Amino acid sequence: MAHNLDILRRVADESGARILLALKAFALPAIFDLIRGRLDGVCASGVYEARLGRHEVGGQVHTFGPAYADEDLDALLLVTDHLSFNTWEQWARARDRCMTAMARRPSLRFGLRINPEHSVGGTAIYDPCAPYSRLGTTRDSLERDLAGADGDPWRGLSGLHFHTLCENDSHALAETLSAVEERFGDILARDGIRWVNMGGGHHITRPDYDRSHLTTLIREIRRRYDVEVILEPGEAIAIHSGVLVSTVLDLPVNGMNLAILDTSATAHMPDTLEMPYRPHVWGSGTPGAHPHLYRLGGQTCLAGDVIGDYSFAAPLRRGDRLVFDDMSHYTMVKTTTFNGIALPAIAVWDSATGSLSVERQSSYEDFRGRLG
Repeated sequence: MAHNLDILRRVADESGARILLALKAFALPAIFDLIRGRLDGVCASGVYEARLGRHEVGGQVHTFGPAYADEDLDALLLVTDHLSFNTWEQWARARDRCMTAMARRPSLRFGLRINPEHSVGGTAIYDPCAPYSRLGTTRDSLERDLAGADGDPWRGLSGLHFHTLCENDSHALAETLSAVEERFGDILARDGIRWVNMGGGHHITRPDYDRSHLTTLIREIRRRYDVEVILEPGEAIAIHSGVLVSTVLDLPVNGMNLAILDTSATAHMPDTLEMPYRPHVWGSGTPGAHPHLYRLGGQTCLAGDVIGDYSFAAPLRRGDRLVFDDMSHYTMVKTTTFNGIALPAIAVWDSATGSLSVERQSSYEDFRGRLG
């Protein structure tokens, strides 16, 4: 992970951008010391993440949610530095409370999430610009809201926020920026707009990512509109920094070889079903690559709790360990105790010293405590 963080720090220094950790993708307190000082803070999607960022990570805390309950808004105004609203009407209703909070905390800043209506991702469930999306304000919606506004409708707002990417490169960002400028360039150029948050989904630490192109894009936007640029990568921070180790519990046969593991797609790695994607298992191949094919599945009662079909050079045996690669992001933050299945233990291995420390071991009390 230190390698990823060093890359992100260089991009921030060379481009002048502020880079934050997206806690929705990766939030392991044992690693926060490594992150602190390399990144500029965190972005949060709710009160608990914002509190975690404020009290345990440090630096800036930037928050966006599609809507805020009154009690959540009050809590966020105490712990966040940038708070973005999903619609102008939502902002208008909260403005007086926000301005009162800013009088007490002058560092507070407020923004509006926009929807440039330009899709670049390939997975519909992760596309904030899909038709009928609830995320971000389109230009047409903004014009309708502003038509009935009194006074200066932009009073108190100092930034724009957009998030359209998912595991994309800098060229997808360039496409999005063109759409943003086409639809919202006049707002970016307003005197009161001081920052633009380009969200997450930037695969900056991927080996083939064009980081020099990203740096050029950021510098150009900063120069053209005289704004601070903020990025919120999550997955890029944790790429290839963790594994999930599972054990083969049983090997039934039903038309093909099956393997039941002590891990679960639905409970422990839900993105394998939601995205969906096929995680790599060390020493395995796709069907046909090796002579012994197995369908790997979990312990739960869900019939679709299936990770995928994998081939191996030798037959699997009960008790074999299977290692799923690249499993830090969107795993720990999304696990459940469905069916009363225990959560995987969380351990940290220091590649420099070879030391291994178990940070969390799942217990019955964890399961019981979530149920009230």
